[in-house]
Amino acid sequence: MKDGSEAAEHDNRPLAIFDIDGVLADVRHRLHLVAKRPKDWDAFFNAADTDPLLPQGYQLAHEMTETHEVLYLTGRPRRNQTITSAWLHHHGLPRGRLFMRPDRDWRPARVFKRETLKTLAAQRDIAFVIDDDPEVVEVLRQDGLPVTLATWAPYTKALAVAQEQEGRT
Repeated sequence: MKDGSEAAEHDNRPLAIFDIDGVLADVRHRLHLVAKRPKDWDAFFNAADTDPLLPQGYQLAHEMTETHEVLYLTGRPRRNQTITSAWLHHHGLPRGRLFMRPDRDWRPARVFKRETLKTLAAQRDIAFVIDDDPEVVEVLRQDGLPVTLATWAPYTKALAVAQEQEGRT
């Protein structure tokens, strides 16, 4: 899997773009690390390799590979690329380019993801986006992107704060 900032070979099928946390990976077991003060962001991200797989996201990703090129767009910091790539591979998710938040970029997820998707949309047809963050989904809808809200894992206050106020995932 390649980082989205690197050149990667891809086909000409439309893109299906998947968020990871809350769509493919169940992060609930590690939210306690950031639900209190002081927040332990290092422990939170280092435990990402123990996330259970969310079967609904897994099934949808595999269904999309039949007609789409699958890409991953996450608010996780780029320093976690190795853990994240290994997790995707370990769980048998489709191969695809991985776009991650630059380290020390603490903008809200909706801002980071919108910017990344605008760049991708200028290059390729985006046919499907799925995210668990209602604020991300709303701004992408405003941009006219075909976005779906993943609802199979509870969207907790701790995750909302991490994504939209602290720009961490």
